[in-house]
Amino acid sequence: MSDVPIDLDAKSAQARALQRIRPEAVQPVAMPSGYAGLVTRAIALALDGLIVNGVAALVGVTVGLGVSVLHLPSAADAAIGAVLGALWIIWSFSYFVFFWSTTGQTPGSRLMSIRVIDVRGRGPLKPRRALLRFIGLCLAAIPLGAGYLIMLWDSRARCLQDRMARTVVVYVVPAPPV
Repeated sequence: MSDVPIDLDAKSAQARALQRIRPEAVQPVAMPSGYAGLVTRAIALALDGLIVNGVAALVGVTVGLGVSVLHLPSAADAAIGAVLGALWIIWSFSYFVFFWSTTGQTPGSRLMSIRVIDVRGRGPLKPRRALLRFIGLCLAAIPLGAGYLIMLWDSRARCLQDRMARTVVVYVVPAPPV
């Protein structure tokens, strides 16, 4: 038998092999350590809500000040309000879909050290599944938040949006510095 311990984790094996070949090329890899809980996920979502709505409010105030100087008819004001409302919806889902499909972490999730991954552990989501997850996130809020509370009875702490998009939210242990 060999003195080398058997490691079933492919990513760590690849990282060790790469380090033997090119030590300067190895990037530390953050590894999942468990399923994220209700409070952690709620805080991350609240932080993301602050970012999304803060940017939207800043744009709305800027446009509102610009429109107030122009003295437009009330029909134009209503049309501008409708366009800004539509842009807020597009901005909201674009924010979540972009982050979930690129890194698996929104800025709020990164601060809370959690990540959305595919249920099979394949990494970040494809944009279509990230959009499906956002739709599930909105639907989970409708029945007085019951779609979020179902995670309390699930062994993998999955909410409605996780079940719809076949995802899990895990804690991420930060990678040690090289």
